[in-house]
Amino acid sequence: MKITGLEAIILYSEVKNPVKDALHTYDAGTTVVTKLLTDEGITGYASSYFGRGKATASVLKVLLEQELAPQLIGEDPLFTKRIRKKLWGVADYHGVEGLAHFGISAIDIALWDIVGKSVGLPVAKVLGGVRDRVPAYAMAGWYFDTEKEYIEKCIATAEEGFKAIKLKVGRYSLENDVQRIKAAQRELGEHFTFLVDANQGFDEREAIRRGRAYEQLGIRWLEEPLIPQQKENHARLVQALDIPIAIGENYYAKHQFYDAVQAGAASIYQLDNRRAGGPTEWMEIGAITDAAGLQLASHGGGPANVNMLCAIPNAIFLETGSLKKENHMLKTQLTMVDGEVLLPDTPGMGTDVNEDYIRAHRVDG
Repeated sequence: MKITGLEAIILYSEVKNPVKDALHTYDAGTTVVTKLLTDEGITGYASSYFGRGKATASVLKVLLEQELAPQLIGEDPLFTKRIRKKLWGVADYHGVEGLAHFGISAIDIALWDIVGKSVGLPVAKVLGGVRDRVPAYAMAGWYFDTEKEYIEKCIATAEEGFKAIKLKVGRYSLENDVQRIKAAQRELGEHFTFLVDANQGFDEREAIRRGRAYEQLGIRWLEEPLIPQQKENHARLVQALDIPIAIGENYYAKHQFYDAVQAGAASIYQLDNRRAGGPTEWMEIGAITDAAGLQLASHGGGPANVNMLCAIPNAIFLETGSLKKENHMLKTQLTMVDGEVLLPDTPGMGTDVNEDYIRAHRVDG
């Protein structure tokens, strides 16, 4: 089997109700769909979503089609590591991180989608699965315009069957954080697991102050308290606090994760498919963190993340939104049972995009 082409497609859907965290507003609905074509008629898919920054999708499309795609033509898609080496080589002049790695990651996901389809198995089983389901938490506790809407979103997670929820903190005072957490705890009950995410909103001193308050409230982890580059500062938080520190969604490739692990920067590492890489990179990062006795979770949901978490021994949590929300973009939909999302039986990564959705939302011609 040989790769014959790559197509990058920009999709746009209106965000009617933008959500907020400590520092950001997520108001863009832009996605780049990557399709890898082969001479045997098997197509690999990957999707890169941009919650902020509409113009960056066009830059990624250029990188994919004009810089990375020429390295793929004629390659056997099953040689995923050889292809990764070629792509890193062509991107190293301007840096493998950033949008270049968005492109490399999308290609790797599409490659493994082809691998799974070629043998008729989900990628988790191709890689050697360790589980057929993974615990999930709902990323539902955003900042909304009213407290009523915030509580309604929290309650909806329990009604859907989740047993864990993540709440945003840090936009306002510590007192406001405590109020928001306690309000959710009252509504959802002691059996629920609560996590908080500061989205890089603190300095080290403030992170320690608030972290101690979160500890008293029984929070499972404190996510991204500082900017990701401050690995030594994160390491001091790990020593100062009992609450686990979770970071990683803004790290690129195994080298940045290795540096963070060496620094003792966190207890839980969260991999983002767009930045950390596809399955080739995930498995290596999983091995690094597992060897260090650390845990791993996803940043983001969807079938691709489920496949990876089901293949990594030290994975503990899938991040996702509501599974009830109709998502007509992907053909493969996820199922949750008793707070755990099941591994889809779809061959490949489960990342195929409905052609009707592409026609309805395509904005690049």
